[in-house]
Formats: sequence, C-alpha cells, structure tokens
Amino acid sequence: MIPTTPVPVKDGIANPAPLGLCAFGMTTVLLNIHNAGFFEMNTMILAMGIFYGGLAQVIAGVIEAKKNNTFGLTAFTSYGFFWLSLAGLLIMPKLGWGAAPSEGAMIAYLSIWGVFTFLLFFGTLRLNRALQFVFASLTILFFLLVAGDATGNAGIKHLAGYEGIVCGASAIYTGVANLLNEMYGKTVLPVGPVKV
Repeated sequence: MIPTTPVPVKDGIANPAPLGLCAFGMTTVLLNIHNAGFFEMNTMILAMGIFYGGLAQVIAGVIEAKKNNTFGLTAFTSYGFFWLSLAGLLIMPKLGWGAAPSEGAMIAYLSIWGVFTFLLFFGTLRLNRALQFVFASLTILFFLLVAGDATGNAGIKHLAGYEGIVCGASAIYTGVANLLNEMYGKTVLPVGPVKV
C-alpha cells in the first residue's frame, strides 16, 4: 500500500510511489493544458507520455511488485501503459501502421479507462484522502472526455482540460507529500487519514 505516514525503508527497496504519482501527475497536467485550449498537441506531450508518464510509471509499478503492493503494481503499471498506448494511438497512424481511431473508438477507449479508474477508486478507500481525490477526479476526467467526444462540444473538452489540471496537480501533491513526509520522518504535507 502507498504509505500515508513516514515509513523507514526496511527491505532495501525505495518507495516508488512518489515517482509514479509525479510521473502521472505532471504528464496529466501538460496534456490537459492542451485540452483546456492553451496549446496544440505536440511532441512535448507525446514525449512526456512515452518517457515519464509511460516508462517511469511502469518502472514504479515493477518496484511496487517487489514491495508486494498489488494496488501500486496494478495502478502504476496500468496507467504507464495507458500513456504509452495513447501515444501509440497518435503516432502509429502517422507512421502508416494503421488507421487513426474513429471517434467511436476513442469513446470506447476513454470509457473503459474511466470504468477501470472508478473500480480502482474503491481500492483507495483503504488508503488516504489524497489518493481518493486523485482517483475520483481521474474518473470524472475520463467521463468528461467521453462526453466531449460523444457530443463534439468543445466547451466540455475545455472543461475536461481544467478538471484534468486539478487531477494532475493532486497527483503531484500526493507524490511530493509522500516523498517529503518520508524524508523528514514526519508529516510535512498532509495526505489525510487512512481508512481501515
């Protein structure tokens, strides 16, 4: 489980949660600044999606497996491959490796990730308030993106962008809180009580 209070490293393996949360959060913020309409889709977003949102989260998930944390393994590895698959959906058609996904296909893609995130949210009820907020806001983000694609309403897509910035920022906060709380051996940034 992702620690909520300072925990000394006993097994010789560092806590991968700060890496995974910051990788997810920073990539999510940058993509959603685009969704909010501030700049075009570009290689900065794709590179972040592949290398930080994607590979760094997969690495964090593998380390969570070594720490016997099934939730961390599932979440970080899944969302790491989400970012890699999203980059693939954008890049592969440009390379001639298949047709670009239709609007209906993207709605299905975002919907299944929304359902998956909603189900993982129930796991966070055994963790802390900060993670509950991350997963709840991510669930909302996916379904706002679905609604934007389903209706073609640019206003919904822009709203999703702003909501996604909040979601990503909450993940960055949670990752940095885990890191600083562990380093200082006390609560520097609160993440809320564990629900048991």
